[in-house]
Amino acid sequence: MSALRPHRIELGDVVLRPFVASDEAAVASALEDPGILRWTAGIAVISSPADLRARRWLEPRIDGWARGNAIFAIAERDTDQVIGHVALRDVHRVPDQAVAAYWVSPVARGRRLGARALDAAARWGFATDGLRLHRISLDHSLVNEGSCHVALRAGFRLEGVMREYYVEPTGQRHDSHLHARLATDAVPQPAGS
Repeated sequence: MSALRPHRIELGDVVLRPFVASDEAAVASALEDPGILRWTAGIAVISSPADLRARRWLEPRIDGWARGNAIFAIAERDTDQVIGHVALRDVHRVPDQAVAAYWVSPVARGRRLGARALDAAARWGFATDGLRLHRISLDHSLVNEGSCHVALRAGFRLEGVMREYYVEPTGQRHDSHLHARLATDAVPQPAGS
């Protein structure tokens, strides 16, 4: 995968921007949330000592653009404080496709930021002056109902169930929903409305 040029997307009260090292404290705070830790942190982060988890999570995301992944921090426009994450990874690993991931800090939930950020990242991913993608997929455990709501609000249609696809660090398996959005899909109403 070839390197991507870092990008910034303005969304009114928040911005999507690349992560920087000074975001570590905000990421550490987010990783205190059991849901973020369970569904999005990964084994390498979870197995790290608690005081090193944020750095372990953040380092590969800071250089993610150089490795062909569009990794955005969701930050408050006024303070630049990180309150979430949205990514398009594995860009063009399969021609014209990427895989989305996201989380929102507990302090920022209830504002539909996940759906707004996912929608904005997808629109940029499909754009001719963006990544020129045709398909963006995502998956989540069926137990993670909040993630399903985010995906649907952002125009990612449910395509099916992948049996025992998600494996927690504990080894417990979960069925997962597969969602996708195509560049040719009808453009959904903005996700925050």
